[in-house]
Amino acid sequence: MPGTPAHAPAGLSSQYVMRKLPHVTILFWALKIVAVTLGETAGDLFGITLQVGYVTTELIFLCYFLTVLAIQIKASRFRPLVFWAVVLGTSMTGTEISDFLDRGPGHGSAPNGVGYGWGALILTTLLLLVFLAWRRTGQTHNVENIASRSGELLYWSAILVSNTLGTASGDWLSHDTGLGFRDAFLVIAAILGLLVAAYYLTNINPTLLFWVAFILTRPLGAAGGDSLIKPAGEGGLGWGTFWGSAALLALLLILIAYQAYDTRRHPLAPLPYPISRRTGRPQAPNGAVVARPAARPGPAAPATVPLPDAPN
Repeated sequence: MPGTPAHAPAGLSSQYVMRKLPHVTILFWALKIVAVTLGETAGDLFGITLQVGYVTTELIFLCYFLTVLAIQIKASRFRPLVFWAVVLGTSMTGTEISDFLDRGPGHGSAPNGVGYGWGALILTTLLLLVFLAWRRTGQTHNVENIASRSGELLYWSAILVSNTLGTASGDWLSHDTGLGFRDAFLVIAAILGLLVAAYYLTNINPTLLFWVAFILTRPLGAAGGDSLIKPAGEGGLGWGTFWGSAALLALLLILIAYQAYDTRRHPLAPLPYPISRRTGRPQAPNGAVVARPAARPGPAAPATVPLPDAPN
């Protein structure tokens, strides 16, 4: 059970908030990669195969994203299906935002945008602004321990921009550098391997490593999606955008069902009532408020990747 901050106002020391966000485990990363890969293939299905166009597709995906985000914000505790529906929404919406920014409106790759390099630079700047705002609000930087409403909103803002940046940076790496999809996949996989090594072998802030990995899994998923839907002559399996998206959706639902089952077996421990690190004042909780439960013996919770707060 997490400890209650020593400076918590009277009356809050015995109050806890149900977790809304999952632990960062291997299952988390598997679900994230599948979700963003599905976001890539679904974007191609609507925007290119069905020729809906980037603007209309973006409006469809944006409505979906805002709907599932509202459900997630109102949820009282962690709901795997809802959580990953929002991550999928950030991937689909981010794909279209990136394509519209880089290529311009239209069907396919219209050369009317700012280009892949400038798109990645603009989105990098936007992500840094999100993190700057996050730091100034006094919210925890530990993505597993967010217990306030404003902290969760910052979390989803960072995820949306991160997935959009991941699309733009992957396109830049694949197209502007001349690497192509396959070599870009190998480069990204190698960088992710270095991040894993850095986590275990160095003192680099784990929160920084988390967000870099979160960004890079987006182009990794895009390369994986291309390997499914591209014709065999282009090095893919030739499943097409429809069957590729259907297969990924089925896999995503299976993994979500397993996480829901595992969460029922090992309930997530609640978090201390949120207190601003800058002002010491209580903040609006993002989940159901409960009294501190008595410790009870039970099965051990799954191993997680600890993500300590970054110093202010």
